[in-house]
Amino acid sequence: MNPQAVPIPDLLRALLEARGPSGHEEPAARVWREAAAEFAEVWSDTLGTSFARVGTGGRPALALIGHIDEIGVAVTNIDGSGRLAYKTVGGFDPFVAAGQRVTIAGREGPVEGVLVARERPRGERGETSLKHDDLHIDIGAASADEARGRVLPGDVGVWHGEPLELPNNRVVSRALDNRLGAYTVLEAARRVAESEDAGIDVVAVASVQEEVAHSGARAAAFALEPHSAIVVDVTWATDVPGGDERVSGKVELGSGAAITRGTAVNPRVVDMLMQAAKEEQIPYSIEVYPRLTYTDADEVHDVRAGVPTGLVSIPVRYIHSPCELVSLDDLEATIALVTAFARRVTPDTSFLR
Repeated sequence: MNPQAVPIPDLLRALLEARGPSGHEEPAARVWREAAAEFAEVWSDTLGTSFARVGTGGRPALALIGHIDEIGVAVTNIDGSGRLAYKTVGGFDPFVAAGQRVTIAGREGPVEGVLVARERPRGERGETSLKHDDLHIDIGAASADEARGRVLPGDVGVWHGEPLELPNNRVVSRALDNRLGAYTVLEAARRVAESEDAGIDVVAVASVQEEVAHSGARAAAFALEPHSAIVVDVTWATDVPGGDERVSGKVELGSGAAITRGTAVNPRVVDMLMQAAKEEQIPYSIEVYPRLTYTDADEVHDVRAGVPTGLVSIPVRYIHSPCELVSLDDLEATIALVTAFARRVTPDTSFLR
């Protein structure tokens, strides 16, 4: 029997199809806020971060933070032939970029193009070295003037990689990092709103600019001054060629939510997350980051006088590529865990150490 592909949830599909590289997250943020307005008080800030509060507004708040930006490219120059030079928005490997189709948010609408490498003499074609400076974007322009009529330096783009349903509840798409996190925190807030049994306000946050500076989460945590926070991001699945579980722990596709232990996270928050997972029989694994987590948790946990912070991640294969791959079972486990944690926190919950 061939396993069947499971449909992608409508909201997640809409988030994945929306474009939104760091600093230009508006299309994806609009989708998120429209969905949030169905059950929560919604607002945004000048950076572009979106907020959705469930509760009275008069109680301490638990912040659930998932960044909504994705990696991309920014046009830096247009040469005499109409070819575009670029710099990366966030980090990704030039080997992954070469040959990818891209869509640039141009002056008069989307502009299609392709990321291609410079031609090499036949004797060099077997070489494996490649830098971003070896690549350019071709939009089919016949001249520099034509190209400038369609794009300007500073315009941004993302590569193609539309959502694809695979067997065994698996999904491939660009921007799983981190539309999955933004979707998770909103869905957890929705479930809290439906249950009406939370002892604390819950504020879902779709933060911006995580891939470049963590600016959105830092400003959001400063403004909210939350009682506690859970950051939701993706993490590298180790069950791939080259994966090494000795680095941060064994995290496989299908293993559930990944709970981080380390310097940037509060150990009492971690204990509550693990206890909630055990009590509700939610599958999970443990990741270890003795220093930085390279997520918004690094910025949130020490805002103001400090925010007790936890980090829950979704295992994903092939991160920072057009074909990131996730198990919807792991996504559901992460949503369930974040929801279970939110239902256990009260204004009297102490995370003092």
